[in-house]
Amino acid sequence: MARLLHIQASPMGDLSFSNRLAAAFLGSYRAAHPNDSIEQLDLWREDLPAFDFTAASGKYKVLRGLDHSPEEARAWQRVVELTEHLKSADKVVVSSGMWNFSIPYRLKQFIDNIVQPGLSFSYDPVKGYSGLITGKPLQILLASGSKYPAGSDAAAMDFQKPYLEMIFRFIGFEDIRTLRVEGTLSAQAEANLVKGMDAAVEAGKNF
Repeated sequence: MARLLHIQASPMGDLSFSNRLAAAFLGSYRAAHPNDSIEQLDLWREDLPAFDFTAASGKYKVLRGLDHSPEEARAWQRVVELTEHLKSADKVVVSSGMWNFSIPYRLKQFIDNIVQPGLSFSYDPVKGYSGLITGKPLQILLASGSKYPAGSDAAAMDFQKPYLEMIFRFIGFEDIRTLRVEGTLSAQAEANLVKGMDAAVEAGKNF
């Protein structure tokens, strides 16, 4: 039995295109994998720690091989807990809308907590960086108000899909699958969603 972790980054409930896309995907996944468990991590309900001076100074002490102060150790422990939670999942799904051409700040806050030296990546002076979260498939489910076709002028403004694929690849994910519903602010929004949900159903069966 596998455990799937769904990281939900939209606060908009059923109004969210990315949430509706995720619901189609997870419903299909559940039907195809009835013995697997699905856990939802709603980033708007989760108590995400602020990555403030204490946590940041703790990070750089890890990079430099220095000991933590008691305050840094407490802040770092919460970072460790979040990262280990992600690492404990067998499969990961991230769903998110596009905010200001990028991702919601709560998703960025989560990423800033879990992308850490010694926890999700390592560095070797000869080999460079290596991701430490390996062997897990990642499904990214996205929505955007406009369209960003590859090679177009608009593509240069897309800091949602490229960033998420890059940062999760950086920490070790290799099997990354991305599905995005575009044009959610257009007159064809619902038709675009229907097509996206059909694709999500197929993706869920095979995840």
